[in-house]
Amino acid sequence: MAQEWNIRPRGHVCAACGRQFEDKQQYVSALRDAEGGYERLDYCMKCWRDTPRDWEPFSFWEGEYAAPPPAAEKNEPVKKETAEDLLRDLIAKDDPEMRNAVYVLAVMLERGKQLVERDAKPHESGGILRIYEHRKSGDTFTVLDPRLRLDQLGEVQQQVIGLLGG
Repeated sequence: MAQEWNIRPRGHVCAACGRQFEDKQQYVSALRDAEGGYERLDYCMKCWRDTPRDWEPFSFWEGEYAAPPPAAEKNEPVKKETAEDLLRDLIAKDDPEMRNAVYVLAVMLERGKQLVERDAKPHESGGILRIYEHRKSGDTFTVLDPRLRLDQLGEVQQQVIGLLGG
């Protein structure tokens, strides 16, 4: 698969029955191989158990749905760049030169308890494809762990610090 990382938002309705998820409802998220990347499907527990599938998930996990908060207007004169914003921007740009920075940002956010690792799979490049879920939004991030060596970390840390404007 050419794309080594991407973001997939959490669904707000069950992929099988189409019912809206309720706040604090248990659900199952599944990633499956699709043309051009991974497709994320979210199911209520009943549909996950009872609906026959003619495909095997690449990865799946259970979660608790959190209803999105009401949209509030923010009047920020200058937008502050956060590690999460930077990670989303770098993933959207899909620049192979940023592979190591993307991984380090994802680990930073995991340690900061914003992302939780849901699965890890070997990747054809020799790295590990790590699947993270954002704790609040439920977005899924697939990030390639390039298996950095200790002697590479200093350079990548400086790159990330520079990107964050530090």
